[in-house]
Amino acid sequence: MNRADEGKRGVAPKRRSWLLVGGLRIRLVIAFVVIALISAVTSTALAYRDARTAVLQRAQNAAVNDFRERVSAVAADFDVPPDQRSLSRFTANVSEGIGAKIVVARYQDLTAVSDSLAETEGRITVELRSAVMTGDDAVFQRVQWRGEPYLVVGTPVTFADGDHRASGLEVFAIADLRAERDDTAALLNSVRAGIVPVVLLAAVLALLAAGTVLRPVRKLGRATRELAAGDLGSRVAVTGRDELADLARTFNETADALQASDTELRLQEAKARRFVADVSHELRTPLAAMTMVATVLEEDADQLPPDAARAARTVGGETARLSRLVEDLMEISRFDAKTVRLNAAETDLADTVRASLALRGWTDRVQSHLHEDVRAVVDRRRIDVIVANLVGNALRHGAPPVHVTLKAAREADGEWVTLEVADHGPGLPPGARERVFDRFYKADAARTRGSADDSGQGSGLGTAIALENARLHGGTIDVADGPRRGAVFTLRLPLRRTGEGTE
Repeated sequence: MNRADEGKRGVAPKRRSWLLVGGLRIRLVIAFVVIALISAVTSTALAYRDARTAVLQRAQNAAVNDFRERVSAVAADFDVPPDQRSLSRFTANVSEGIGAKIVVARYQDLTAVSDSLAETEGRITVELRSAVMTGDDAVFQRVQWRGEPYLVVGTPVTFADGDHRASGLEVFAIADLRAERDDTAALLNSVRAGIVPVVLLAAVLALLAAGTVLRPVRKLGRATRELAAGDLGSRVAVTGRDELADLARTFNETADALQASDTELRLQEAKARRFVADVSHELRTPLAAMTMVATVLEEDADQLPPDAARAARTVGGETARLSRLVEDLMEISRFDAKTVRLNAAETDLADTVRASLALRGWTDRVQSHLHEDVRAVVDRRRIDVIVANLVGNALRHGAPPVHVTLKAAREADGEWVTLEVADHGPGLPPGARERVFDRFYKADAARTRGSADDSGQGSGLGTAIALENARLHGGTIDVADGPRRGAVFTLRLPLRRTGEGTE
């Protein structure tokens, strides 16, 4: 059975399952019909063989016995050696006693036939003649002559003196077997005609059996698809005590275990998110106080001894880093809790990128290639976060020049805007490309240049937050090696305008 091509996503699983069930139903019906057909054909062949053998056996036994008795009775009054007239009279007498059969008598060179118009040479074979000449009892042979079946019986005539000496007289009878052939053919036709209802009955029984077997299988398949789609409460009814009932029971037990594990994992995940959010929230107040103290110390650092000044600057930098980490953790917690919402409006993306670079003092350190009049419905603050993280990573881990390119293009699936951030540093180490967007992942120290900026240095959450913000807009961020060296991060967003809606 040919499988149909899968359709649209969401329709294909249902359609594919229908094909599988239908295929199994067809295979069951075919198996039942083939078995029934083989059984019927085998029974017909055996019945035909046995019936044909019985009919022919009865016909030949009757013919041989009648012929033997009639020859013995007529030969008792027959004088040897005969002449042609007496030999013809002998064949006529034998033929009268055994019905519509052709009788042939031979004595040395004399031959007499009960039916002078009958042709006997093709029906009395050389083998039969030899068997009669050398034997002392009746023998028979079935022959085909001109496409018709015949039974030829031959017997030698012996003297009735107790020694059973051969008299030299040989007698043959030719019996027509067409009636027996027609009887066996009629039997074969009747049995053959019975094959059709047997096969139809087998097909009906196969459909009923297939429905009985496939109904619980179909229900189990439906429950499995629902479970795979996320409905962990999907169950199947357990009926009976057969293997299908055991399968349904096992499925329900598996679904129960999976639902319990999912509930436990969701509970643990919720606790973990809540813990991170609570810790981050509780840290904000003491961090605010620490930040004020660190700011005062940094402002007076020039008036302190060298060691104290260095310590004050270190405390200020680490306090700022800790504050950024707390903010990043709270942002990630909001993404995990799915409480983040876009504050979207139609925005000039080129102006947004320029403003983000200027705010952090990166205008002179970055070479911008921004297409003008690229407007889209986005959350300006979140686009600023993405630009800050990508450009900050390029400045901190790469090497100049850093290029920022903004452009829009129409593709097969719609209009898209891309923002490429490329550096000329050592590039990503092996294996880092697959994990660069993982939370708290830090690339090899060979890419770290040790400069501080506003991008959240060292938290390991910057690229993860950037990717979440891109996905919130219906886009994504990819990373690849540069054409010569360095890394290239590409932000890709759908170019929506006012009235088109946002995700």
